[in-house]
Amino acid sequence: MKHYSFILFYIFCNVFIYAFHGSLWVYIACFLAFSAVVVWGSFAIELGYFVNSITHKRTKIKEVALTFDDGPTEFTPKFLDLLKEHRIKATFFCIGKQIEKYPETFQRIIAEGHTIGNHTLSHSNSTGFLSTSKMMAEIENCDKIMKDVGNIQTHLYRPPFGVTNPSIAKAIRRTHKTSIGWNVRSLDTIIDDEKKIYLRVTKGLKKGSIILLHDTSEKTYRVLADLLVFLADKKYSTFTVDSIRNSRQND
Repeated sequence: MKHYSFILFYIFCNVFIYAFHGSLWVYIACFLAFSAVVVWGSFAIELGYFVNSITHKRTKIKEVALTFDDGPTEFTPKFLDLLKEHRIKATFFCIGKQIEKYPETFQRIIAEGHTIGNHTLSHSNSTGFLSTSKMMAEIENCDKIMKDVGNIQTHLYRPPFGVTNPSIAKAIRRTHKTSIGWNVRSLDTIIDDEKKIYLRVTKGLKKGSIILLHDTSEKTYRVLADLLVFLADKKYSTFTVDSIRNSRQND
């Protein structure tokens, strides 16, 4: 992968500095700086440091993608009602265990024409520390549940928390998934103030933006209601992320 050459270059430079010009403190400072870059690359999916992820659509028209993570939940039907009212299709990145908990809602998402993506079996807090084999199991077991409950398969995958690393990169390749990121992050699971969430999303919009939301709360439902009015007022249309993948394959 592309970061391997950077690692080799980094090692070479530090050996050179330490051997001829630098001190142990110079080496430690360089190591800490490099470690900071790696951590940043692990959490900033838009950098594509370990995995090349689709984070936006190249387009000249005013269109955006609405994506929802962590469902289905008890709140998802209200989101679906709202999207149906506005005749909008979205992309839902679903957790396997949530599908098992709300199978009828998952089936409704599919029946109403929305796009489905894999968001692992359990969305574990330890995702960033799992081995390649365990990450593959998380993805494949979610795929199995999607097939059993909704008779559907997907090539779309969104890493939990947007975290990537070499193990996750291998798991994505070996399960033949396309990693989907975002370039507008609502932080709706962290921010309590609905107005701040709304402003964060609307101020960050660009042509082709992929917006990250969660169908997990009444709060985000109300933000979505205002956001859909904003999009209509500003003449934005919407797309689902599978259309990007399909168009790239046809290029």
